[in-house]
Amino acid sequence: MGHNENFMAYRNQTVNSEFESPVQSKAVSYQLNNKLSDYTETKNIDLLVTNLLEKDGIKGASVAISYQSKLVYAKGFGYANIETKEKVKPKHLFRIASVSKLITAVAIMKLVEDGKLHLFEHVFGPLGILNDPAYLDYSDKRFEDITVDQLLHHTAGWGPDQYDPLFLPQQVAKIMDVSSPPDIPTTIAYTLKQGLRFKPGTIYHYSNIGYVILGQVIAKVSGMDYEDYVTSAILHPIGVYDMHIGKNFYIDKAPNEVTYYDTEEQPLSLSLDGSNTYVPAPYGGNNIEALSAAGGWIASASGLLQFILAIDGFPEQPDILSKKSIKKMVTPDKNGNSLIGWRGADGKGTWWRTGTLSGTSALVMRQSNKVNWVVLFNSSSEKRNSIHRDISRTMFTAVYSVKDWPGVDLFEYCQPKPLEPVQLASLNY
Repeated sequence: MGHNENFMAYRNQTVNSEFESPVQSKAVSYQLNNKLSDYTETKNIDLLVTNLLEKDGIKGASVAISYQSKLVYAKGFGYANIETKEKVKPKHLFRIASVSKLITAVAIMKLVEDGKLHLFEHVFGPLGILNDPAYLDYSDKRFEDITVDQLLHHTAGWGPDQYDPLFLPQQVAKIMDVSSPPDIPTTIAYTLKQGLRFKPGTIYHYSNIGYVILGQVIAKVSGMDYEDYVTSAILHPIGVYDMHIGKNFYIDKAPNEVTYYDTEEQPLSLSLDGSNTYVPAPYGGNNIEALSAAGGWIASASGLLQFILAIDGFPEQPDILSKKSIKKMVTPDKNGNSLIGWRGADGKGTWWRTGTLSGTSALVMRQSNKVNWVVLFNSSSEKRNSIHRDISRTMFTAVYSVKDWPGVDLFEYCQPKPLEPVQLASLNY
């Protein structure tokens, strides 16, 4: 038996027989299964999450929990695909919607720490970061005042009476005289033609387009595609290999990605492909690929939790950002406006980030007691406006019901064990 065969035989013996091949993706999530989190201590979590899905009409979910930086729980619930009766497993990928903004914010802060970017640099205009010809045709001189920091804090100057161009692909395509769906540069160019409502830096208004623009800033400053930079500079260094920008249509979804379901009463949406047909909103109604840095990422619950552990500021493992940057991200700006990337913080060490799209809900929580958790859904609920409240109530109850967390670390368990000297000596090179 040659070296490769010996090594593969050894690897296969060190992982559970029900695991997916770890060589296939290098992702922790591929190597996990639901049985690994069957603990007496966490039975109440199983019950509470199952009840939540039944109560809110959710087809499938994935939950991952860490304690003191150790992955202590990772389970799938319900169905990844109703039609085929495929059950959710920890390996399944979900759209994480606006949790993507947290990823983009971390990438910006990493560039700042590396000395490649300054938060108060101007973004547009001849002297701005995005001074490409495509972005110099704007109707409002105030665009030249927008800074990176203002985009991060949602204070760039857009107002509540302006429609989000990322959810108007047909209109953007028509006005810009391009085929639908319009790409990111075209959508930004369209936005620049619409003007601002407020002086940049004064008024908070939650903005998807602002974070999409930040994605272009990352690409320009790093000299790489936005997704490539995030993957190479943020995700791979912390061991995350199963996060990607998602696709618009069902036929293009990732191999381990769940199927998304809207509520039955939700009307069909005009397809963004220009075919003048109507489709379910999760598949062709929303431009996931253009949302990208604002809402386009897909992830497993455990992979997303790995990312959160790298920015939680707890001492049990190194963070990918400095303590100063992590603190800045959960501190409002000088006018008391939003956090950077995170959706909220209670001032006592608990931080959270939500995400919602048609067919998707996501909630990430960093608790002050060193318990972090991620919950991902693959379907919408009739409680669209309160689903995150239901998730948080359920999960806080579930987490606090655990008196003693299992003494395991599934992250470590899934890493290939080193070959013993006697095994090394026996290999035939």
